[in-house]
Amino acid sequence: MGEFVRVETEGGVATIRLDRPKMNALNAQMQRELIEAAREVTADDEVAAVVLYGGERVFAAGADIKEMAPMPYAEMAAGHSRLLQDFTKALAAIPKPVIAAITGYALGGGLEVALTADFRVAGEGAKVGQPEIQLGIIPGAGGTQRLARLVGPSKAKDLIFSGRHVAADEALAMGLVDRVVPDADVYTAAKEWAASFAGGPAIALRAAKQAVDAGLEVDLATGLEIERVQFAALFATEDQKSGMKSFMEEGPGKAKFTGR
Repeated sequence: MGEFVRVETEGGVATIRLDRPKMNALNAQMQRELIEAAREVTADDEVAAVVLYGGERVFAAGADIKEMAPMPYAEMAAGHSRLLQDFTKALAAIPKPVIAAITGYALGGGLEVALTADFRVAGEGAKVGQPEIQLGIIPGAGGTQRLARLVGPSKAKDLIFSGRHVAADEALAMGLVDRVVPDADVYTAAKEWAASFAGGPAIALRAAKQAVDAGLEVDLATGLEIERVQFAALFATEDQKSGMKSFMEEGPGKAKFTGR
């Protein structure tokens, strides 16, 4: 448990909780603590899925501008820009289903954290965006890349070039978030979704996530080879044996998995 980030686990679901009042501004310490949290939930075999959550009022309003503003080019180029990439890479690499529970603002670095998740649940009053252009910079923690891959280059450029805030309904329409629920229900909805993966075939879920994510970075032929290798490897697991045996004997949807 860090000063600004903690991991809470219940029923196979780990919550990575951002807690740096009052707006969860992502300073360097918080970024490092998020790397450690990602490692912790990755290593914990009891964790089936993960929720990223900033609390009832705000997800994260962005990077700590007061910390970054005075940084000279050399410091940014050699160190802090790498940390921005490293902490979001660590979150994106969690080999389990990850759901971002977005309340209030998810702006700049806050949205970039949410973009590392597999799914995003937003409150009706949530606002998301990449306002870095208004500071004379561009997103530096994955926003230009993950956002474009998620919603397409045209929509991503609209948000990045304008820096505008997007309401939850528009975010849903463009595919930036997956579900919109009442503000008070955001965490519950995200946690229930995450809980649906508990008891599932953990190795197959990891393989599916890796195949999709890696496949997005390569040509179709290479992506199909990634899929083939992952598919074949699952025939070395107990879950494949029990899953297929259960299907043949009991029908679909009744298998009990052990994650081995």
